[in-house]
Amino acid sequence: MTGTSGDLKGGKKFLLAPSILDADQLSLGEEIRKVKNELDWVHIDVMDGHFVPNLSYGPGLISSIRSGFPDMFIDVHLMVEPSERFVGMFAEERPDILTVQAEATNHIHRVLQSIKDAGIRPGIAINPGTPVSVAETVLHMADLVLILTVNPGFGAQKFLPEAAAKLKELVRFRAVHSLGFLIEVDGGIRADNAGFLVSTGCDVLVAGSAIFRGGDPALAAAEIRKSALGG
Repeated sequence: MTGTSGDLKGGKKFLLAPSILDADQLSLGEEIRKVKNELDWVHIDVMDGHFVPNLSYGPGLISSIRSGFPDMFIDVHLMVEPSERFVGMFAEERPDILTVQAEATNHIHRVLQSIKDAGIRPGIAINPGTPVSVAETVLHMADLVLILTVNPGFGAQKFLPEAAAKLKELVRFRAVHSLGFLIEVDGGIRADNAGFLVSTGCDVLVAGSAIFRGGDPALAAAEIRKSALGG
């Protein structure tokens, strides 16, 4: 699987992955249905209250989403520590991508390999204060590299523009080393920065509050997509 991630885009310029962290937690199924025609993936942030100062979701949610939306592409981001303690239980629920934090384990190579061995596409995430160089030695193992453009733990934060430099760096690294991982950006994504990010090389945009806290989730998602496509 690794090295051929480009086929996940299905010929699209970019993919939109709404984050349900900012959706109405009492009506997640209905919230997903509202944006179903506008999304490409659904993004699930798992937080342990230790690696980040917040708690959210267990593996059972993946099972519920898979049951309610059998064809949904499920993108899971583990913000937990240590990663290896959680990978197995989430892998059992068969997400399409399982992303772990570069900072959350001393054994990132082993963790990524365990995800691959489970038949799931592995991803690696880096915090705003973490340089790309920390992950360079394992990027060949990743199907996805997630750049966090806010400090993780809570939704509705402002985009940190300095983090965008990592996007350019990863685009160059991928080209030089002929790698196939997708680049995902999460944090403060809105219609006013989506176009810049996609034109710079972002493959997957994760947006939460801009979609689910704007009144009409489908319209908000459509506006982000239009902006990202240069509209």
